[in-house]
Amino acid sequence: MTTPQPPVASGLELVVVTGLSGAGRSTAAKCLEDLGWFVVDNLPPSLLPTMVDLGSRSQGAVGRIAVVVDVRSRAFSSDLRTALDDIQRLGVRPRVLFLEASDEALVRRFESVRRPHPLQGDGRLVDGIARERELQRDVRGGADLVLDSTSLNIHQLREKVTAAFAGSGDGTGLALTVLSFGFKYGLPVDADLVADVRFLPNPHWVPELRPRTGRDPAVRDYVLGQDGATEFLDRYEGVLRLVFAGYGSEGKRYALVAVGCTGGKHRSVAMTEQLAARLAGEGVSVQVVHRDLGRE
Repeated sequence: MTTPQPPVASGLELVVVTGLSGAGRSTAAKCLEDLGWFVVDNLPPSLLPTMVDLGSRSQGAVGRIAVVVDVRSRAFSSDLRTALDDIQRLGVRPRVLFLEASDEALVRRFESVRRPHPLQGDGRLVDGIARERELQRDVRGGADLVLDSTSLNIHQLREKVTAAFAGSGDGTGLALTVLSFGFKYGLPVDADLVADVRFLPNPHWVPELRPRTGRDPAVRDYVLGQDGATEFLDRYEGVLRLVFAGYGSEGKRYALVAVGCTGGKHRSVAMTEQLAARLAGEGVSVQVVHRDLGRE
């Protein structure tokens, strides 16, 4: 087979959608299709370079390609890695979107449609899920964006995919999500970095501040007025900018920074708002998410 020659300034964008069965790959693919991407479902990894070569020869007719890839064999991880390396040699920097969910959520979804897991075989449903999770461990580790759909409905998952891929972009810059959360509700499993601001006094114990949130100016001023709050923001901002520079060098375009307190209502919300405001601009686009606000 003749190796495709590297395209010259093709401007082609490629997203590889993969992840766990039942985690939302089909929903993500349909969303990308609605956004104008040319979507190919269940393409073997070995054909990815051929798809890129065809797209580069379309003279702009196909500028953005999304390919859904799932586990077909135990060589899946190495096959995909080889294909992605070949694509980069063709002059295209592929992005990998990985969809995942908790075992409990996946079991519920498979049972609701009364279908076996594709890797279940003669075993239990959880065996198939565990086998697929293990096969995709390396792929998840190298993904550009990991979306956990455990607590998301279809509309919320579409919103996240739209936020990440709606713009055509120029391949530069970082799309950053700064998320507040409460430790008592669990860590956000898709976070790239997690900061703990429980070292600050809790406004929950101030009667007039307890019913308010970190978005309220009185709560914000109380949190920022505590010893160490501003120093933490200054130092953590510096650390994040150093990390983001490394992300840029490695071609990573998406990051999620989580900031946690006890309940995700006061301190983490106020500090998340401040951190996001500091990081916006200079090649970084920021969206703020307050995961547990209003959960009490």
